[in-house]
Amino acid sequence: MEEKVNFAVVGVFVLVLSIALISGVLWLSSGESYRKVYDVYHTYMKESVAGLSLNASVRYRGVEVGRVQKIALAPGNVEQVQLTLDIERGTPVKTDTVAILQTYGITGLAFVELTGGGRDSPVLKAQPGEKYPVIKAGTSLMTRLDSAITILLANLTRTSDNLNALMDEDNRRAFKNTLADIKVLSHTLAARSAAIDSSLAMAARTMENTARLTGELPQLSQRIQRSADAFDRMANELARTGASASSALDDTRETLPEVQQLVMELRDLTASLRRFSGELEQNPSALVYGKAAAKRGPGE
Repeated sequence: MEEKVNFAVVGVFVLVLSIALISGVLWLSSGESYRKVYDVYHTYMKESVAGLSLNASVRYRGVEVGRVQKIALAPGNVEQVQLTLDIERGTPVKTDTVAILQTYGITGLAFVELTGGGRDSPVLKAQPGEKYPVIKAGTSLMTRLDSAITILLANLTRTSDNLNALMDEDNRRAFKNTLADIKVLSHTLAARSAAIDSSLAMAARTMENTARLTGELPQLSQRIQRSADAFDRMANELARTGASASSALDDTRETLPEVQQLVMELRDLTASLRRFSGELEQNPSALVYGKAAAKRGPGE
């Protein structure tokens, strides 16, 4: 025998359960610990916002802090797009905070990234005549890349045009002739490499001999100086001896002129040695290349 079901009891049970569920949801949603408070901001983009949709994420240094509430053209300026952002209260939106449009990899989906905001910067507030605070907008990476690539292509095109104008028929012919001359010169140098090596070796030996001679010049100059001093002392002694002999021995007057002549020659020799020593110190290369020829006067 089938049991009778009391539909009235079942209806009351379902109704009470539904009311309990709805009450619980309302209670949970109304609690301070579960409810988030948002502040509204505006930002104005000068670039295309393709890929950005309503409720798209708003992030602050990579942390999700809000969503895009509205996307519309800026009132009175069709060159800008007005974005209305809901950002969690307590997010440090400062006067130097910048809103930049970013994309998720290669998907094309976009979101708003907030960057900047120094620790000591003042909090962003609405200015007189504005309904909400306005966050400054920055240029996205894709826009910067697009501008850089456009400039690069323009420069490449200009460079190509300049090269085409430079390398005309005459310039190409001259360049070809220059390459031919360089080829002939390289073959000539290669054919005379032995003579060039010999000349370089001789020049190296000459430089070594000159360096060695230059190193010995101070000693040679000192020796000449000492010889000149010795001849000078000898001349002085001979002069004194001649004077003494002249006063003591009157009968030797015939030999005195010869002594005086010898003294004069010794003095001339001393002067010549001193002059040679001075010229050698001023121009050591005279031992190798000889004395430079005297310059000719007018009319010679």
